[in-house]
Amino acid sequence: MMKALFLEYYKIRRRKVWAMLTLFLAAELGWAAMSMSISISRSADNATWEALIFSLSSMNGLFLPILSAIVVSRICDMEHKGDTWKMLMTTSVGRQTVYAAKFVCAGSLILYGILAQVVFIAGFGMFHRLAEPLPAGLLLQFTAGTLIASLLIIAMQQWISLAVKNQAFALCLGMLGGFLGTTASLFPAAVRQLIVWSYYLDLSPVTYVYKASSGTYVTGSMPLIQLSAALILTLVLYVAGNTHVSKQSV
Repeated sequence: MMKALFLEYYKIRRRKVWAMLTLFLAAELGWAAMSMSISISRSADNATWEALIFSLSSMNGLFLPILSAIVVSRICDMEHKGDTWKMLMTTSVGRQTVYAAKFVCAGSLILYGILAQVVFIAGFGMFHRLAEPLPAGLLLQFTAGTLIASLLIIAMQQWISLAVKNQAFALCLGMLGGFLGTTASLFPAAVRQLIVWSYYLDLSPVTYVYKASSGTYVTGSMPLIQLSAALILTLVLYVAGNTHVSKQSV
């Protein structure tokens, strides 16, 4: 397994996935910094860790589905373009091991992006000298919730990217997911639970509750129902995708 994982990192060394990921994140974090700075300049009440974490969680619903689709597609299309599945069948490394290695590789790349967001939150808060101390518990929950939602999206995107040679389909699904992730808060709760891209916001430890013409940020633990649903769906999509791809003719 470790050899297969190192092989995945080796294969993407010249595909500039890390650079693309960093530039994409820089755009999101730049947008978040500008948005939060404007919000704080208009009202000092918005200078809170909760507002910062909620802002990033909302933007992740747009950016991370697209970013996950691009990363997974870049990792998976090598097997289609190089027609390497046949070559892999002649080695001791099975397709199931390669499938697992690609999943871990994509997950580690997205985890890098999530940790960069945590560093950004801490740096932005310290720069603006937020009154409250750094909320380690909220940041830990933010990291866990965003990672779990990302693994769910990666499991789905990897299945499609390996099952369908034309990567345009997988990338279009990622863009559709970004749109649904952004607009999911407008749907009723029962409908939103069916939209997997909404889990970036649903698994966030901070929510925004509207009260008449204003609103307030509310903190809490991740909802058990959505958390369980995300973990079960990830397992189902991974096993189904792995089984399907492993049985495909090459």
